[in-house]
Amino acid sequence: MTPLKNLLVIDDEENMRHLLQTLLEKEGYAVTGAENGRAALELLETRAFDTILCDLRMPEMDGMHFLKHARERKIDATIIIMSAYGTIDQALETIQLGAYDYISKPFKPAEIILTLKKAEERQLLRRENLVLKKEVSRTYSFKNLIGTSTQVRNIISMIEKVAPFKSSVLITGESGTGKELVARAIHYAGPRSANTFLAINCGAIPENLLESELFGHRKGAFTGAVHDRRGYFEEAHGGTLLLDEIGELPQNLQVKLLRALQEEEIRRVGEQRPIATDVRVIASTSRNLAEEVARGMFRADLLYRLNVLPIHIAPLRERRGDIPLLVEHFIQKHNRTHGLSITGITPAALAMLVDSPWPGNVRELENTIERAMVLSEHPVIDLPLPGDMAAPVPAAVRQPDDLSIKRNTKILEKDLIARALAATGGNKSRAARLLELSYPALLSKMTEYGLK
Repeated sequence: MTPLKNLLVIDDEENMRHLLQTLLEKEGYAVTGAENGRAALELLETRAFDTILCDLRMPEMDGMHFLKHARERKIDATIIIMSAYGTIDQALETIQLGAYDYISKPFKPAEIILTLKKAEERQLLRRENLVLKKEVSRTYSFKNLIGTSTQVRNIISMIEKVAPFKSSVLITGESGTGKELVARAIHYAGPRSANTFLAINCGAIPENLLESELFGHRKGAFTGAVHDRRGYFEEAHGGTLLLDEIGELPQNLQVKLLRALQEEEIRRVGEQRPIATDVRVIASTSRNLAEEVARGMFRADLLYRLNVLPIHIAPLRERRGDIPLLVEHFIQKHNRTHGLSITGITPAALAMLVDSPWPGNVRELENTIERAMVLSEHPVIDLPLPGDMAAPVPAAVRQPDDLSIKRNTKILEKDLIARALAATGGNKSRAARLLELSYPALLSKMTEYGLK
């Protein structure tokens, strides 16, 4: 990353501007001077600076007014105020207006250089954080929901609709379908994307600790509470909180969660004072909560409060046409992660993946692809796949009395073409590529075998 060296000095005293320019150019800064705030704003119309040293008392426009204008114009530079007449109250006021630091004149050269170095570190951290936030946003964007099936398109459409609002979302689906990915996509597609996203698994934390994890506790509230602690609701203030496996939440906490959602405030364990919270709550579950309500295990009023915007994720076996795209995505992902060079997968191996039941859904498919890539001795994934999966033999081929290679080859060929067409949702061009056939050859064989 390029060092932050472009610096603007704003001071009505020419001697001070010259002194700072001489001093700081020796430190590697490119220094530009301006005699007052108005002249500096004119410069900032056409040039960008990383850091600004600004005197407080100047004619035409002083440091305070410059700070106000800089904030209004959203000038992205670290501003340091200098003054020979300052007070603590004045220093605090400049900080409130957006200044990074305040230096009293006269200052030692080492002092100004140290302050500038600290400002550089701050700017570098800000830039790195912006890069990380963009990477996270890109990683969890709804555009990373892989698939062209109707189910995936409907989920993406729902994410786009619900993301801008604070209303509660309930995501349902079997384990491994990607419920947290959808929750993160909602967060990063909405107005809270710059703030915190937190996830808590309601079934993974002991019941006696879960209330403290959610709402925090006061020092001395119970044995081991040696200091005040903020809970997930406070930590996620201004952002999004995912309550994963909400169906596992104990009934006594269901009441407290309902109150927190309705009143938008929580109480730490051992404390009576309420704390206001601004949290967008998303819940997810692999259970049928309506059945849990009927069994008396889940509160109906909490279900109604959570199920404002429902999103259901279909299991992988109900959208097999997405499997080839997911396989391609996971191959690219784990090539980057593990430094591998796997170029693809054979049609037979892909057909087997498409035919598999996938009780563990997308998570199981990804684990299978990663395992096959790591253990593969060739650039293309092929049968047999490692692990518990084995290539199925088409039922029509299992004819021990028929040893004709010609007849059994045709049976196998027909089966592979049928599977490739199923895997691509009937897209003949993609099916031909999977089968490593020319498009005319595929059409000819489809006619020969009576496939549509």
